[in-house]
Amino acid sequence: MKKQTFCRICEASCALEVSVEAGAVARIEPRKGHHGTLGFACMKGLAQGEMYSSPDRLTTPLKRVGDRYEPVSWQTALHEIGAVVRAEREVSPHRIGMYVGTAAGFSLLHPIFAQGFMEGIGSRNVYSSATQDCAHRFAAAQEIYGFPFTQPFPDLDKLEFLLILGTNPVVSKWTFLQVAHPVKRLKSIVKRGGRVVVVDPRETETAKVAGEYQAIRPGTDVYFLLSFLHVLVDLYPPEKTLDVQYFDGIEQLESLAKDWAPERTATITGIAPGQLRDLVGAFCRAQGAAIATGTGLGMGGQGTLAQWLVEVIIALSGNLDREGGHLIGEGIFDFAAYAKRKGLFARDTRSRVGNFRSLNGAMPGGILADEILTPGKEQVSTLFVTGGNPLMTMPNAERLRSAFTKLKLLVVTDIYLNETASLADYVLPATSPLERPDLPFVFPLFLGLQSIPYLAATEAVLAPPGETRDEATIYTQLATACGVGLFGSKLLQSVLSGLTWLGTLRGWGFPQRWLLNRILKHNKAPGFRELLDHPDGYPVASTKSGSFLGKRVTTENGKVQLAPSDFVARLAELATPASGTTSPGDFRLISKRRHNTHNSWTQNVASLTRGDNEQTNVAYMNPADLAGLKLSAGSAVDITSAAGSIRLPVAALQTLERGLVSVPHGWGHQHAQGLNIANKLRGANVNILASDGPEGLEPLSGMAHLTGIPVNVVPSSEPVNPHSWSGI
Repeated sequence: MKKQTFCRICEASCALEVSVEAGAVARIEPRKGHHGTLGFACMKGLAQGEMYSSPDRLTTPLKRVGDRYEPVSWQTALHEIGAVVRAEREVSPHRIGMYVGTAAGFSLLHPIFAQGFMEGIGSRNVYSSATQDCAHRFAAAQEIYGFPFTQPFPDLDKLEFLLILGTNPVVSKWTFLQVAHPVKRLKSIVKRGGRVVVVDPRETETAKVAGEYQAIRPGTDVYFLLSFLHVLVDLYPPEKTLDVQYFDGIEQLESLAKDWAPERTATITGIAPGQLRDLVGAFCRAQGAAIATGTGLGMGGQGTLAQWLVEVIIALSGNLDREGGHLIGEGIFDFAAYAKRKGLFARDTRSRVGNFRSLNGAMPGGILADEILTPGKEQVSTLFVTGGNPLMTMPNAERLRSAFTKLKLLVVTDIYLNETASLADYVLPATSPLERPDLPFVFPLFLGLQSIPYLAATEAVLAPPGETRDEATIYTQLATACGVGLFGSKLLQSVLSGLTWLGTLRGWGFPQRWLLNRILKHNKAPGFRELLDHPDGYPVASTKSGSFLGKRVTTENGKVQLAPSDFVARLAELATPASGTTSPGDFRLISKRRHNTHNSWTQNVASLTRGDNEQTNVAYMNPADLAGLKLSAGSAVDITSAAGSIRLPVAALQTLERGLVSVPHGWGHQHAQGLNIANKLRGANVNILASDGPEGLEPLSGMAHLTGIPVNVVPSSEPVNPHSWSGI
């Protein structure tokens, strides 16, 4: 039997056909005629059947007893967890924390119920994976447009010029924006006569498709963008080319940009003044131009300033809210206006350590170890981890792992006994995406972040195995056990608990489909059943230009704020860095993705890790750098930063600029008790090299510095240790 669904691994949300035989996945294929995803799906999405049917799947709650885990009933687990939370909450609700990972974000109800649970607890200590990959975009949007999720996106079908900076969509897809089949979409721009230019420290897979590539030194994007802005306002003064009534701060920006001529930044970025001027000229002459950015921009140490400058360039070049430029999506309701009315994401809550501001209701993950280790009445003693594996994704992983062992209670909700779950006191088994009804996640559904707009719904493709429960059920029941109401409402908690109890009696837990249908109907969208009747997507109107400026901007005065005071002050402190390396062993570390891996999720899938070159991550270097260090392919090197050291074999990569070392992230599963494929692979956890703590984070957004890190690379006198997640 074939069932229709969509992937929930990344923003692309590719439509899938799942062949089910004897209650299990027999095969997954792309939905060929789908309106929005164009018959495309990547190898990771097509391997989900293997991922979720693994013998390592958790199907019953587990409790730590000494050094091992024993199955325990849900009733017992909830009661015992609740007892600890109640006692700690009596001391202070801020002693309870939660980490919400990326996997939670691609479900609609999971993050809502997790947040509701923490609001019921009354704790500010929610930590998000966003501060490893995208909080810089939220911080910039909050200040510029008045709402963190207001994310202008390229009008891919009509633009003439696309600048791609700090992202590699051919491998990792678009950030936030739903764009299926990225190779086809990029080639279509070039085919119709447009230009796609990639600026990156490495000639990426996307650069090869685009055909135009400009090398840049890692971590210098902010200087490149300052000079871009300098040339822009010089050649095309905004007062003469822009409808200034919609913007505040134009004159201030012109003043800021005047000192950053391309001649000043050329030795920093490696981009010659003439090349930069030609690039800006072509961008501004195009009838519609856009800039696509991603994690590489945000992880570089100055990510929020860089993203701010991107938004400024889009606006001052006349490409904001413009056909062929950047559009601002509209979902099934005006989420930004609703959030403003309700005061969502507007509280100026500050962290105990580092005085960081809460962003989207979450604190920087990079201070979690400090919050656990720093004594005080509000010291985090109890932590819930949901939809994530922070020991593989957060900075200074060795220190964080040590901090986790000091917790009074660690509760992990997951489908595997991964690295983080292997330290937990209780592990609660969750359903997989194939085992629950769903709607697309927040960005396409509520914000219209789709290059081809449509609506979709999916039923569960498979029955949940064993005693697994969906996260809406889990957090409703945890709230009851902890004596709190979801979202701080005892009345709402009573209603939801009753619905969950009735649903559990009938074998399906919380009535997810009922709530999803209510969300649609409340916003006058087609109902869940009607969407199911459109397996190729329910087309909706395309985002229109001219629908945002003066109409949907949610700042206090309704204008786009181009010069937020905090950003301007931070930019004034920006120093000109020293360029180049200082000794033969000094390099800059950058990250890298592989087609067959997705963060740390897919290394336990045998079909994706079969080749010799897929059994480990390696340290990629330019052949000339290998020769300079007298290294050959396969030789072991020690890579050391201010935070730690790892050991890996090296490999030559001609497309990598000199002075760089590139290491794929998501590897180093040797500490996972329940990943019986991944923990036998080699590989090192590259985030051991990233610094955490207040001094190690970007202050405007709390972003961790995960690329462009200064490191020392030396030949190792010892072989790589395959049993250590550092390789040492």
